[in-house]
Amino acid sequence: MPGEVSLIKIMFNPKRIHFLYLLVDLVLIFLALFTPYFLRYNQTPIKDLNFKTLGFPNVKEYIFVFILWAFLIVSNLKRRGQYASDRSLTIPRETYIIATSLLYVSTVVGALIFFANFIFFSRLIFITSFGIIVILLTGWRIVKRLILRSLVAKGYHNFNILIVGANNTTALIIEEINARPFLGFRVKGIIDGHSSKRDFGIPLLGAIDDFERICRNHFIDEVMVTESSNAKLVSEIAARAKNMHIGLRVIPFNFEEAPCAITINYLGMLPLLTYKERTISPAELFIKRFIDITASFFLLIICLPVFLLIAVIIKIDNPGPIFYIQKRKGYKGNIFAFYKFRSMVKEADSLKDALKDKNEVRDGIIFKIRNDPRITRIGKFLRKYSLDELPQLINVLKGDMSLVGPRPFPVDESEKFDYTHMPRLNIRPGLTGLAQIRGRSNLSFYRWVKWDLWYVNNWSLWLDFIILVRTLPVVFKGKGAY
Repeated sequence: MPGEVSLIKIMFNPKRIHFLYLLVDLVLIFLALFTPYFLRYNQTPIKDLNFKTLGFPNVKEYIFVFILWAFLIVSNLKRRGQYASDRSLTIPRETYIIATSLLYVSTVVGALIFFANFIFFSRLIFITSFGIIVILLTGWRIVKRLILRSLVAKGYHNFNILIVGANNTTALIIEEINARPFLGFRVKGIIDGHSSKRDFGIPLLGAIDDFERICRNHFIDEVMVTESSNAKLVSEIAARAKNMHIGLRVIPFNFEEAPCAITINYLGMLPLLTYKERTISPAELFIKRFIDITASFFLLIICLPVFLLIAVIIKIDNPGPIFYIQKRKGYKGNIFAFYKFRSMVKEADSLKDALKDKNEVRDGIIFKIRNDPRITRIGKFLRKYSLDELPQLINVLKGDMSLVGPRPFPVDESEKFDYTHMPRLNIRPGLTGLAQIRGRSNLSFYRWVKWDLWYVNNWSLWLDFIILVRTLPVVFKGKGAY
């Protein structure tokens, strides 16, 4: 065991890791640059190659450009944090950073070659080298991140976390940590100034007065404070954590009520938390709409055989129409006809009032029952895998909906919303959304709306892409759908 621990410490030494990342990048970059150069001027079969006949035209000039290219690449990647350890960085985000950095640097190098009139430099070598660099640098980072995530999830170089406070934010932190084992956060327990009886699935280790003892006994690396509204408590914990050389993270006290984008700015030496409403430019909306039209059009064509099959099965399974059409409230409160494959008996709406006392959605504003007696046999299958939602591609094509956005609620349920819920209608409703990948029908109405508002205030095309990618495994698992 001591030998294994020492090996792990060596492996995870930050300086060694950062130097290793830089070294691997340089090796791959020069391999990507020199390989096309060598093959371009030496096309003789390998068996006939002779060192004396190898060609290296303008080799000094090429080496100069290659060294400059490599230097600019690693400098740009270092500036964008690619040689630091960031476990929270997603694979798509890291790939995006690499691709954009390489495109920027290569454009600069290409411009230099053009304006310096380096007529010797082959365009084929330049394009091929760029393509190989992108593939090698992104490829090895994906492999590296998958390996490190696997090791960290198994317990290597984990951080012991102590949470201060027992409230709704505490439950959310634990949920997020459990969903991301690759971050290496291991919650050892909770301390709280009140005698909380709520079960978080994590032991309550004691009170604030026991802070030092608990941190020593459980080898705490970081403290997360969820009661930041208590300035005296935060100040006290910060001082104690500093004396013990323990990291400190503080959750904004109004996080639950203010799901808008938060940034940190400085006024001189004074740090400021800035809450900013997201404004969407017309250009971004145009791109989003273009993607919706293109994707929905092709998906409708591809899914046509599935539509026909589902229609036949619905007719055989239960008498009634194939489609269920309902009025729902969408963008800016506009009411539109919402399409679904019928998954309930024909008279389902008239039976709803008799079942209201069995509503399982917490907060009671929207209506859902896990084992709704109105659902048909084929309807259970369609709902589990969200196949009943496919006709909403027609809504997307028409412009009533988008591929990604807050889910539209029926008009009668929308009438129960208060003014704080209205901002979720500032963007087109979607086939899928943030709430759908965070728990679907298992969410309370309050949590559902919170994720919708967070989406509206933090929207980006990249966020839409991430939600679409994460929707697929959620749908295939069929979890939280009823």
